[in-house]
Amino acid sequence: MSVITPHVAPPFHLPVDYPGIRLVQSFEELAGADFAQGVNALCWPRVLTGNFEEVVVQLGAGEDIVTLDEERLRGLSVSAAGRMAIEQMLADLQRLRELDREPVLNCIYGYPRDEEAGPVATDVFSFHADSAPVEADTWLCTYAGPPSEGLRNEEALRRVDIQETRAELLQLHGGVDDAAFSKWLNENCYDLHYAPRPGAQPFSFGLGNIWRIAVDWPGSPVPPCIHRAPRHSAGESPRLLLIS
Repeated sequence: MSVITPHVAPPFHLPVDYPGIRLVQSFEELAGADFAQGVNALCWPRVLTGNFEEVVVQLGAGEDIVTLDEERLRGLSVSAAGRMAIEQMLADLQRLRELDREPVLNCIYGYPRDEEAGPVATDVFSFHADSAPVEADTWLCTYAGPPSEGLRNEEALRRVDIQETRAELLQLHGGVDDAAFSKWLNENCYDLHYAPRPGAQPFSFGLGNIWRIAVDWPGSPVPPCIHRAPRHSAGESPRLLLIS
């Protein structure tokens, strides 16, 4: 049986002098704040009590992404600290449901990889922006395992705007650089993925913090928040991730 190595999270430090992130003091403030004046990421920083790693261990081995429901979580044989962790996650799920959202809690053992990516990988390990046809946002909270990572917008460059990459994509498309090509880039999500500029310093979303981040939708007053899932090492602890 494989041994799961607990993930030791790095200290949580937000980028210095970066106006794109706004800290809030409560869930209510997080839900009610606007994305404006360049702020495209809202964070409610928290230090949670409870043993979330114990919950991961009790869930046992698995593959890919397993969605957890209340029945399974409450049925786990855990200590009082593990029970506190479970109640915290269920409380966060309920908070979001009361906003008429449809949050899910996942135990992530591994993500599918874009094995035939071509010039641009489009899996979640690539820095990317979420998108929607109407006004929307994304909520994230990592309770255990490696947390999500963000990238300052000014430290990111769309991969489709890199001359060499665009030329490769154009060759793959087999056409010319026109509106049809732009539509093809969008349909394949190539235009949502970013490369860090030289010297870029990604930042951690940290453990226990709830983030609400801007997505790419028509008419958005701010650019989308660029982020990615962390890379897993062999034998590393799965992630407990709330997403909505």
